[in-house]
Amino acid sequence: MFGHSKRIRYAVVGGGQISQQAFMPGISRTNNSELVALVTGDPVKADELAGKYNLKAWSYDAYDQLLASGEIDAVYIATPNFLHTPYAVAALEAGVHVLLEKPVAASVAEAEQIMAAQRKSGAKLMIAYRLHHEPGNVEMFTRAQAGDFGELLAFTSVFAQNVAEENSRGHNGYWGGPVPDMGTYPLNAVRNLFAAEPIAVHAIGTKTPGRGFNFHDTVAVTLQFPGERVAQFTVSYASASAENFTLIGTKAMIHADPCFMFGPKVGITYTEKTEEGSKTHRFDPVEQFGNETQYFSACILEDRQPQADGEEGWCDMRVLAAVEQSLNTGETVTLEPFQRSRYVQSDQALTLTPAKEPAEDDLISVIPQSA
Repeated sequence: MFGHSKRIRYAVVGGGQISQQAFMPGISRTNNSELVALVTGDPVKADELAGKYNLKAWSYDAYDQLLASGEIDAVYIATPNFLHTPYAVAALEAGVHVLLEKPVAASVAEAEQIMAAQRKSGAKLMIAYRLHHEPGNVEMFTRAQAGDFGELLAFTSVFAQNVAEENSRGHNGYWGGPVPDMGTYPLNAVRNLFAAEPIAVHAIGTKTPGRGFNFHDTVAVTLQFPGERVAQFTVSYASASAENFTLIGTKAMIHADPCFMFGPKVGITYTEKTEEGSKTHRFDPVEQFGNETQYFSACILEDRQPQADGEEGWCDMRVLAAVEQSLNTGETVTLEPFQRSRYVQSDQALTLTPAKEPAEDDLISVIPQSA
């Protein structure tokens, strides 16, 4: 189907901050992918943003025409979470491959609808877990799975930032808030570190006085895993920036900071402490969005199933839904035991050089996320 030198042609669906700041610059670092189209409902973006990247602009009303045009092979969907499903399903049904921002959707039922469309069409679906291709995270995941840190007992994490209520993330309810947006990172990290799925979830949320969010803006989550293991993470939209996690095993403790973010100057770092002493592992910044696109395009060209497929996204979605339920009821939510067959492997790490990232002030027709 594809020649050896074929580049997968992508359309960006949604020209918001993550598209402009990260995906659109990052794809230029790949050698197997190219950006050819932008889908947007904003005439300024259709003119200025498409012009900046020499793209053909399409309206959302013309999305089906784009999918049938033969001008693209794949879409990168970066609309708000609650709008993922119709665009992902339509693309998959048209036989167009989908790189879908996380979390998958705004409900487990929607995630399962997307997965069903993928199975029916055979087009490829990958959830955009960029850290599955960042060398520092991949090393921590695979070393944990190999037993380098001993039997794993506990995980704790904080991921927080100060988000503007005016941004789309600030007023679209739980599924636009900090747990699906930021909590997916520590949740996905611990699932891949433990190579296991949680069996119980409890959450407590607070609302910061004076802030106008329509959800709990700070949430603490506790997870129980099989094998007497526990994990905790706290996320916030109303605080100073913070990101770290600590993993405790019987042989070692590792502390990662930074661990979740991206950018030309962000090099993932973790410190490993054992009886023999302390060692810090530092990794150069990489082009995280280019990495994931390079990987997905290779999967398309070589007809391989991506590791971060719909099931990987579904595993996070069912926990995010349980957090919402626990916040609403105050109860611990039990999950059916489940074992994923695939976790992150060492050959997923890539080292593309970071692209230059535009500043928030340089974004076109975007309400910046930062408060």
